[in-house]
Amino acid sequence: MTRIDIPDGSLFGLANLPYGVFSIRGASPRVGVRVADSVVDLAVALGDPVFALPTLNAFMAQGRSRWEQVRRQVTELVAGDVHSDAVHPVSEVTLHLPVEVADYVDFYASEHHAANLGRLFRPDGEPLMPNWKHLPVGYHGRAGTVVVSGTGIVRPCGQRKAPGQSAPTFGESERLDIEAELGFIVGVGSPLGEPVPASAFPDHVFGAVLVNDWSARDIQAWEYVPLGPNLGKSFATSISPWVVPLTALEAARVPLPGQDPEPLPYLREDEPWGLDIDLAVEWNGEVVSRPPYRTMYWSPAQMLAHMTVNGARARTGDLYASGTVSGPERHQRGAFIELTEGGRNPITVKGERRTFLQDHDEVAITATAPATDGGRLGFGEVRGRILPARAPRRRPRTRR
Repeated sequence: MTRIDIPDGSLFGLANLPYGVFSIRGASPRVGVRVADSVVDLAVALGDPVFALPTLNAFMAQGRSRWEQVRRQVTELVAGDVHSDAVHPVSEVTLHLPVEVADYVDFYASEHHAANLGRLFRPDGEPLMPNWKHLPVGYHGRAGTVVVSGTGIVRPCGQRKAPGQSAPTFGESERLDIEAELGFIVGVGSPLGEPVPASAFPDHVFGAVLVNDWSARDIQAWEYVPLGPNLGKSFATSISPWVVPLTALEAARVPLPGQDPEPLPYLREDEPWGLDIDLAVEWNGEVVSRPPYRTMYWSPAQMLAHMTVNGARARTGDLYASGTVSGPERHQRGAFIELTEGGRNPITVKGERRTFLQDHDEVAITATAPATDGGRLGFGEVRGRILPARAPRRRPRTRR
């Protein structure tokens, strides 16, 4: 038997207990819980075959009462002795994508981010579009390109058209960017045609992850009118491997910063789901931004309600993200296009003046939040390194 040592101040103590999917050499991926610097194999520890599967989906689909039951079991288990075969050092396991992503939606829920981009893109107009304070603006992304932290990000190619050019050109993105976000994973879906009310958010959403929605700003700028983001976003979205249960975030709940005008009835919350979560963005090992999630205008409960109000289904494994998290100060901006004001004002990273990402750059996003035991809990990290672009393959000519 093994007693797991949980140091004082650990971000992965009993108040956190995030779920993930891991593997050890010679074994298939399975579900585990992180405790301090260890991973507990739940298939071994609890003897439940649902945890021997390579994703969290089957467990998440069992619903809120089951989530709470397992959390109580795990808390009791790891507070005492755990079977040695169930405990593995985090440093010795491989972490995998924790869920099979069903659908992916990305929102645009930070007023500071939306206004900053509005001033960049529409310097002579209003920063916010007329609909922005009436609904959580979002777009439907590409589930198949959601990858786990540590996956290399190939620089995308596509059409770009600079303001001074008369026609578009094709090539690799020269304005590759990040977006520091928080993502929410649906555990229990909803039938087609039945909206999910904001009050039902904790019955449907299993937990939260960190998200980096990589963005090719030059490709995005040319394509996004009139239908919005497509190839400038769809090449890769990275998420952290640990899913922090929604229950663990109870102490992080705070009021929203204020919504004016009052949202329409389907978006109103009796107890708003603002969250006091502090993010940090590292560029090549140097912290360049500290975005505060508590400043977000729209809550994740409102995002879910809006996502389904037209009758669209929610499904187990759906991922929806907040959009870039940005605060009112320059050092709180969660995208490099904001941080460098469209590339006009470079920042210094490890002694170099920088605007957008270069090949082999590495970005890591971390976050912490207040925990129910009076300390803080962690989300781990979402990390990615930029790999050089790959030229499109040409179809060989066939002789006639």
